Amino acid sequence: MYVESGVILLVQRHRQHHSMPTANRDSIWSQTFAFLCLTQLLGYAHNALLTPAIPLYVTHLGGSPLVVGLVLAAFATSSVLLRPLIGYWADTWSEASVLASGCLVMSASLLLFFIPVAEIIMLANSLRGIGWAGLNTGGYALLALIAPVMRRGEASGYYSGVQASASILFPAVALWLIDARIGGFRIVIALSAALAVAGGIISLILGRGAPSRAGHQLSDSPGAARFSPFALVEREVLLPSALLFCLNLAYPAVTGFLVLYARTIGIENVAWYFVASGSTSLLARPALGRVGDRIGRGPSLAAGFVLEIFALLLLAVASGLILVLVSGILFALGNAMGTATTLALAIQRANPQRRGRAMASFSVAYPLSAGVGALLTGSAVEMAGYFWMYLMAAGLGTAGLLATFTNWASLKSD
Repeated sequence: MYVESGVILLVQRHRQHHSMPTANRDSIWSQTFAFLCLTQLLGYAHNALLTPAIPLYVTHLGGSPLVVGLVLAAFATSSVLLRPLIGYWADTWSEASVLASGCLVMSASLLLFFIPVAEIIMLANSLRGIGWAGLNTGGYALLALIAPVMRRGEASGYYSGVQASASILFPAVALWLIDARIGGFRIVIALSAALAVAGGIISLILGRGAPSRAGHQLSDSPGAARFSPFALVEREVLLPSALLFCLNLAYPAVTGFLVLYARTIGIENVAWYFVASGSTSLLARPALGRVGDRIGRGPSLAAGFVLEIFALLLLAVASGLILVLVSGILFALGNAMGTATTLALAIQRANPQRRGRAMASFSVAYPLSAGVGALLTGSAVEMAGYFWMYLMAAGLGTAGLLATFTNWASLKSD
């Protein structure tokens, strides 16, 4: 941990004094945290609607699984490349303003989705990735600021649980709307845009009482490095970022490509997969965050990877809805445990003087893993089919498990 100077302590106390009131020093559920979680719910609901819709939309327009992978990768690429700059803005401007801007950019980008051309959808998804970077960077920077020191795992569990809760119903709603007589892709796109706008409005309300111009007072302090476009990862959060990357590499295989897989093998009502996995994630994350605080980061991450590996192997041999649902529950449990643990680890290691950049670096792992995972899974389906794709995805999880064991001593000390 970093030893802060007296000036930094005074600045932080000033910011805490002018932030939204909290019940007590160790309270998680302050008004700031509640509004932050609501914003994340709306932003992630926006994305959850599009998770099954985009692959179906692109294939509806004549695109192959590889084209689907490229469209998903475009979203990840823009989100990754701009996060260092967005993290710098969070430090020198305002975490809440970055959060609000991200929501509004996501909403505006969906206007291009109404043009039924796969190349335009790729461009639109790339623009949406910029907004996604703002939503996550601003949100994580605020979380790192307000989470109680001794309850970071629990706070991270609640926070990521709220994010994951959007996947309970919204992907299913998207599938139902697409097939409905009065529905279709346009209805899903419009609803997704409306949710992002609502998130932006809540963020603006949050910004009235939340800390603003986060790092302006700290810009001349020794620990506050100037912006560098090449600084994709802050050293302090390199390990949790790498582990989170490994944890989410298989995520496209169990979200976007799962819808295509289910239709290929004749499984109907696959929308229940998202309900089962989303409900599991919502209920499990707070409890698993507390478990991570008690048993340690290493065991929590190892358990998360093992559960994901079993889930992916089940999908490879699934022939009916029951096995698909069991797989979804196992993957949700593993991902919930690993995500809460890596987030708590990143918050713990982040330099308080560069909190925005540190959390931007950490959150790069999400879109980076999604982009790389989408390209890998799309290419694997194109070349070998879904069975071998899911075996490959399980192998990626095994690589993450080995990385956890390799860094066991470092994780044990945190």
